[in-house]
Amino acid sequence: MENMTGKRVPTVTFRTRTDEGWLDVTTEDLFAGKNVVVFSLPGAFTPTCSATHLPRYEELYDVFRQHGIDDILCVSVNDGFVMHAWQKDQAIKKVRMIPDGNGHFTRGMGMLVDKEYLGFGQRSWRYAMLVRDGVIDQMFIEPEKPGDPFEVSDADNVLAYVAPEATTPETVALISRVGCPHCQRAKALLEQKGIRYNEIVIGRDIEQTALRGLAGSTTVPQVFFGGKLIGGADELEVALSA
Repeated sequence: MENMTGKRVPTVTFRTRTDEGWLDVTTEDLFAGKNVVVFSLPGAFTPTCSATHLPRYEELYDVFRQHGIDDILCVSVNDGFVMHAWQKDQAIKKVRMIPDGNGHFTRGMGMLVDKEYLGFGQRSWRYAMLVRDGVIDQMFIEPEKPGDPFEVSDADNVLAYVAPEATTPETVALISRVGCPHCQRAKALLEQKGIRYNEIVIGRDIEQTALRGLAGSTTVPQVFFGGKLIGGADELEVALSA
C-alpha cells in the first residue's frame, strides 16, 4: 500500500446518488478549504463495514465536528445506487457516502487491491486519512495481512490523532421485542435526545433466555449505557432528565 501523506488527494468526479437523482461531486467540492476525515472500506453491506466501521464514525461525527473537522466521508468502490441503499439501511444521517464506482479515486490513492478471490473484483484496501484543504495530513493504513485487517482505521483511533483530549459518548444498547409499545417509547426518548443506539431484538439477535442473564429481568425494553444497565423506559426517562 502507498502512504501518500503530504500529497494532494486525486482529482476525481464522483457520481453520487440521492433521493432526487444523480449528483456529480468533485474532490474540489469535498476538500477545498476544509478539514475532512475520510475512511475507505472494501464494500457496502459487508460485515465489518456495517457492524463497526461505518456506524462508529456516525456515532462520533459530532465529536469530530467539535474538534475542527468539517466533514467525514465514507468511500467505497461501489456504485451510487449501492452506497445510497446502504446509507438508508444503516440510517446514516451525518457521514457522507461517496461511491467510487470506477475505482479512480482509490487507484489514485494507491489503495486499489484485487479481491477476485471473494468475487469482488477490484476494491479498496481499508484505510482512513485526515485531509486538510486537499492535502493529506495523515494516513491510517491497515497492515498488509491476509483477510480484512481492522486495526488502525477505526473512528476512535483517528479521533485520538485529531483530538487526543476528546471524550467520546457512551455506547448505548437497547434490547427490545417486536410490537412492544414500551420499547417504542424508549427508542423515541433516545431519538429525542439525539442519542444513537444499537437495537438488539429478542428472537432475531438474542434469545429470550439470555435476557435474564444480561439484565436480571425478562421484561423489555432493557437499556444499557456504556455496558451499565439503566433499565426500562421509565428508568431511561429519569436518567435522561437528570
